Amino acid sequence: MATIVIFGASRGVGLGCSIGLPDPGDTVFLISRTRPPSLDRSDQITRIWIPADLSIPKMAATTVSEAIGDRAVDFLFYNAGIWEKDAFEPAYSFEQSTIEEMEQIIQVNLLAAILCTHQLIPNLKRSVNPRVVYMSSLSGLDNSGAPEVANTASKFGLRGVVHALRECLRDYRIPVTALNPGNIAAEIDYDAGAEAAVQTYDGTQIPMQDLVLLLRCLRQLTRVSCVKEIDIPAMPDLYA
Repeated sequence: MATIVIFGASRGVGLGCSIGLPDPGDTVFLISRTRPPSLDRSDQITRIWIPADLSIPKMAATTVSEAIGDRAVDFLFYNAGIWEKDAFEPAYSFEQSTIEEMEQIIQVNLLAAILCTHQLIPNLKRSVNPRVVYMSSLSGLDNSGAPEVANTASKFGLRGVVHALRECLRDYRIPVTALNPGNIAAEIDYDAGAEAAVQTYDGTQIPMQDLVLLLRCLRQLTRVSCVKEIDIPAMPDLYA
Protein backbone atom coordinates (compact mmCIF):
# COMPACT_ATOMS: atom_id res chain seq x y z
CA MET A 1 0.00 0.00 0.00
CA ALA A 2 1.56 3.23 -1.20
CA THR A 3 1.00 6.93 -0.70
CA ILE A 4 0.80 8.96 -3.90
CA VAL A 5 0.65 12.74 -4.23
CA ILE A 6 -0.76 14.22 -7.45
CA PHE A 7 -0.66 17.95 -8.16
CA GLY A 8 -3.23 19.22 -10.63
CA ALA A 9 -5.61 16.34 -9.97
CA SER A 10 -9.03 17.80 -10.79
CA ARG A 11 -9.05 17.41 -14.58
CA GLY A 12 -7.17 16.12 -17.61
CA VAL A 13 -4.09 14.00 -17.03
CA GLY A 14 -4.14 14.58 -13.28
CA LEU A 15 -7.69 13.30 -13.04
CA GLY A 16 -6.85 10.31 -15.23
CA CYS A 17 -3.85 9.49 -13.04
CA SER A 18 -5.94 9.77 -9.89
CA ILE A 19 -8.04 6.94 -11.38
CA GLY A 20 -5.49 4.76 -13.15
CA LEU A 21 -2.26 5.19 -11.19
CA PRO A 22 -3.13 3.90 -7.68
CA ASP A 23 -3.85 0.30 -6.73
CA PRO A 24 -6.55 -0.86 -4.27
CA GLY A 25 -5.38 -0.05 -0.77
CA ASP A 26 -3.31 2.96 -1.84
CA THR A 27 -3.84 6.46 -0.49
CA VAL A 28 -3.79 9.37 -2.94
CA PHE A 29 -3.53 13.02 -1.97
CA LEU A 30 -5.13 15.14 -4.68
CA ILE A 31 -3.95 18.75 -4.86
CA SER A 32 -6.07 21.13 -6.89
CA ARG A 33 -8.06 24.33 -6.65
CA THR A 34 -11.35 22.65 -7.61
CA ARG A 35 -12.82 19.43 -6.25
CA PRO A 36 -11.60 16.32 -8.14
CA PRO A 37 -14.46 14.14 -9.49
CA SER A 38 -12.47 11.01 -8.60
CA LEU A 39 -13.37 11.58 -4.95
CA ASP A 40 -16.77 10.08 -5.75
CA ARG A 41 -15.38 6.73 -6.92
CA SER A 42 -15.74 3.52 -4.90
CA ASP A 43 -12.72 1.40 -5.80
CA GLN A 44 -10.90 0.60 -2.53
CA ILE A 45 -8.58 3.58 -3.03
CA THR A 46 -8.44 6.28 -0.37
CA ARG A 47 -8.49 9.72 -2.00
CA ILE A 48 -7.92 12.86 0.04
CA TRP A 49 -8.41 16.28 -1.50
CA ILE A 50 -6.11 19.11 -0.48
CA PRO A 51 -7.60 22.37 -1.81
CA ALA A 52 -4.72 24.61 -2.84
CA ASP A 53 -4.17 27.43 -5.32
CA LEU A 54 -0.82 26.74 -6.97
CA SER A 55 -0.74 30.26 -8.40
CA ILE A 56 0.12 31.27 -4.83
CA PRO A 57 3.11 28.92 -4.46
CA LYS A 58 4.24 29.70 -0.92
CA MET A 59 0.75 29.30 0.55
CA ALA A 60 0.13 26.15 -1.50
CA ALA A 61 3.38 24.55 -0.35
CA THR A 62 2.55 25.23 3.30
CA THR A 63 -1.01 23.92 2.88
CA VAL A 64 0.14 20.68 1.26
CA SER A 65 2.88 20.06 3.79
CA GLU A 66 0.58 20.59 6.75
CA ALA A 67 -2.13 18.35 5.28
CA ILE A 68 0.22 15.43 4.60
CA GLY A 69 2.07 15.85 7.89
CA ASP A 70 4.89 13.39 8.57
CA ARG A 71 3.47 10.63 6.38
CA ALA A 72 5.87 8.86 3.98
CA VAL A 73 5.30 9.76 0.31
CA ASP A 74 6.13 7.02 -2.18
CA PHE A 75 5.29 8.73 -5.47
CA LEU A 76 5.09 12.46 -6.13
CA PHE A 77 3.66 13.49 -9.49
CA TYR A 78 3.66 17.22 -10.29
CA ASN A 79 1.24 17.52 -13.16
CA ALA A 80 -0.15 21.03 -12.64
CA GLY A 81 0.23 23.26 -15.66
CA ILE A 82 -1.38 26.22 -17.39
CA TRP A 83 -0.54 28.10 -20.57
CA GLU A 84 -1.22 31.28 -22.48
CA LYS A 85 -4.46 32.29 -24.16
CA ASP A 86 -4.55 30.80 -27.68
CA ALA A 87 -1.50 28.64 -26.88
CA PHE A 88 -0.74 26.00 -29.53
CA GLU A 89 -2.97 27.87 -31.98
CA PRO A 90 -2.07 30.20 -34.88
CA ALA A 91 -3.79 33.03 -32.98
CA TYR A 92 -1.21 32.96 -30.17
CA SER A 93 0.65 36.27 -29.77
CA PHE A 94 3.43 36.97 -27.29
CA GLU A 95 2.72 40.67 -27.63
CA GLN A 96 -0.88 40.12 -26.55
CA SER A 97 0.09 38.14 -23.44
CA THR A 98 -0.44 40.11 -20.26
CA ILE A 99 2.10 40.42 -17.48
CA GLU A 100 -0.39 38.84 -15.08
CA GLU A 101 -0.91 35.85 -17.38
CA MET A 102 2.81 35.20 -17.82
CA GLU A 103 3.50 35.60 -14.12
CA GLN A 104 0.78 33.10 -13.22
CA ILE A 105 2.12 30.53 -15.69
CA ILE A 106 5.59 30.70 -14.14
CA GLN A 107 4.14 30.49 -10.62
CA VAL A 108 1.97 27.43 -11.30
CA ASN A 109 4.23 25.53 -13.70
CA LEU A 110 7.60 26.19 -12.09
CA LEU A 111 7.76 28.01 -8.75
CA ALA A 112 4.99 25.97 -7.13
CA ALA A 113 6.69 22.77 -8.29
CA ILE A 114 9.92 23.83 -6.59
CA LEU A 115 8.37 25.02 -3.33
CA CYS A 116 5.93 22.13 -2.92
CA THR A 117 8.64 19.54 -3.59
CA HIS A 118 10.94 21.31 -1.14
CA GLN A 119 8.34 20.91 1.60
CA LEU A 120 7.81 17.20 0.86
CA ILE A 121 11.46 16.09 0.80
CA PRO A 122 11.26 14.78 4.41
CA ASN A 123 8.20 12.72 3.42
CA LEU A 124 10.00 11.23 0.41
CA LYS A 125 12.95 10.29 2.60
CA ARG A 126 10.63 8.22 4.80
CA SER A 127 9.57 6.00 1.88
CA VAL A 128 11.25 2.65 1.20
CA ASN A 129 10.89 3.21 -2.56
CA PRO A 130 10.29 6.89 -3.38
CA ARG A 131 10.10 8.54 -6.79
CA VAL A 132 9.39 12.03 -8.13
CA VAL A 133 7.98 12.71 -11.60
CA TYR A 134 7.35 16.10 -13.20
CA MET A 135 5.09 16.66 -16.19
CA SER A 136 7.11 18.79 -18.58
CA SER A 137 6.51 18.90 -22.34
CA LEU A 138 8.11 18.56 -25.74
CA SER A 139 7.88 22.37 -25.70
CA GLY A 140 10.56 22.34 -23.01
CA LEU A 141 13.13 20.54 -25.17
CA ASP A 142 15.96 22.37 -26.91
CA ASN A 143 14.89 24.15 -30.10
CA SER A 144 11.36 22.80 -29.83
CA GLY A 145 9.97 25.48 -32.11
CA ALA A 146 7.22 26.30 -29.61
CA PRO A 147 6.45 30.06 -29.62
CA GLU A 148 4.53 30.20 -26.31
CA VAL A 149 7.15 32.12 -24.32
CA ALA A 150 6.00 31.75 -20.71
CA ASN A 151 4.85 28.15 -21.04
CA THR A 152 8.01 27.12 -22.89
CA ALA A 153 10.19 28.88 -20.33
CA SER A 154 8.37 27.15 -17.48
CA LYS A 155 8.69 23.70 -19.04
CA PHE A 156 12.35 24.24 -19.97
CA GLY A 157 12.94 25.42 -16.40
CA LEU A 158 11.10 22.43 -14.98
CA ARG A 159 13.51 20.13 -16.76
CA GLY A 160 16.32 22.08 -15.09
CA VAL A 161 14.66 21.50 -11.74
CA VAL A 162 14.52 17.78 -12.46
CA HIS A 163 18.22 17.51 -13.25
CA ALA A 164 19.32 19.67 -10.31
CA LEU A 165 16.97 17.99 -7.83
CA ARG A 166 18.28 14.61 -8.89
CA GLU A 167 21.73 15.69 -7.71
CA CYS A 168 20.33 16.99 -4.42
CA LEU A 169 18.57 13.69 -3.75
CA ARG A 170 21.17 11.31 -5.16
CA ASP A 171 22.58 10.38 -1.73
CA TYR A 172 19.06 9.47 -0.59
CA ARG A 173 18.44 7.33 -3.68
CA ILE A 174 15.33 9.27 -4.69
CA PRO A 175 15.00 9.13 -8.51
CA VAL A 176 13.59 12.18 -10.31
CA THR A 177 12.12 11.99 -13.81
CA ALA A 178 10.84 14.47 -16.40
CA LEU A 179 7.94 13.30 -18.56
CA ASN A 180 7.92 15.21 -21.87
CA PRO A 181 4.78 14.40 -23.89
CA GLY A 182 3.38 15.97 -27.01
CA ASN A 183 -0.31 16.72 -27.43
CA ILE A 184 -2.44 14.69 -25.03
CA ALA A 185 -6.07 13.67 -25.54
CA ALA A 186 -6.91 15.08 -22.12
CA GLU A 187 -10.48 16.01 -23.07
CA ILE A 188 -11.46 12.36 -23.54
CA ASP A 189 -12.83 10.87 -20.33
CA TYR A 190 -10.33 8.39 -18.87
CA ASP A 191 -13.00 5.74 -18.40
CA ALA A 192 -13.81 5.90 -22.13
CA GLY A 193 -10.54 4.06 -22.81
CA ALA A 194 -7.51 4.63 -24.99
CA GLU A 195 -9.22 3.57 -28.20
CA ALA A 196 -11.73 6.41 -27.85
CA ALA A 197 -8.85 8.89 -27.83
CA VAL A 198 -7.15 7.20 -30.78
CA GLN A 199 -10.32 7.30 -32.87
CA THR A 200 -11.34 10.83 -31.86
CA TYR A 201 -8.01 12.37 -32.83
CA ASP A 202 -7.02 9.89 -35.53
CA GLY A 203 -3.86 8.96 -33.66
CA THR A 204 -2.50 12.50 -33.45
CA GLN A 205 -2.89 12.90 -29.69
CA ILE A 206 -1.56 10.66 -26.93
CA PRO A 207 -4.17 8.77 -24.89
CA MET A 208 -3.96 9.47 -21.18
CA GLN A 209 -3.87 5.72 -20.62
CA ASP A 210 -0.44 5.59 -22.28
CA LEU A 211 0.92 8.12 -19.78
CA VAL A 212 -0.64 6.23 -16.88
CA LEU A 213 1.01 3.01 -18.06
CA LEU A 214 4.40 4.75 -18.12
CA LEU A 215 3.86 6.12 -14.62
CA ARG A 216 2.81 2.69 -13.37
CA CYS A 217 6.01 1.29 -14.83
CA LEU A 218 8.04 3.90 -12.97
CA ARG A 219 6.18 3.00 -9.77
CA GLN A 220 7.30 -0.61 -10.07
CA LEU A 221 10.99 0.14 -10.52
CA THR A 222 13.35 -0.07 -7.58
CA ARG A 223 15.04 3.09 -6.35
CA VAL A 224 18.23 1.78 -7.95
CA SER A 225 16.95 2.71 -11.43
CA CYS A 226 17.20 6.34 -12.47
CA VAL A 227 15.01 7.29 -15.43
CA LYS A 228 16.09 10.83 -16.28
CA GLU A 229 13.63 11.82 -18.99
CA ILE A 230 10.97 10.26 -21.18
CA ASP A 231 10.08 12.02 -24.44
CA ILE A 232 6.67 10.97 -25.75
CA PRO A 233 5.62 12.39 -29.12
CA ALA A 234 2.67 11.02 -31.03
CA MET A 235 3.81 9.12 -34.13
CA PRO A 236 2.66 11.86 -36.58
CA ASP A 237 4.62 14.45 -34.56
CA LEU A 238 7.84 15.81 -36.05
CA TYR A 239 9.68 14.71 -32.88
CA ALA A 240 8.80 11.05 -33.51
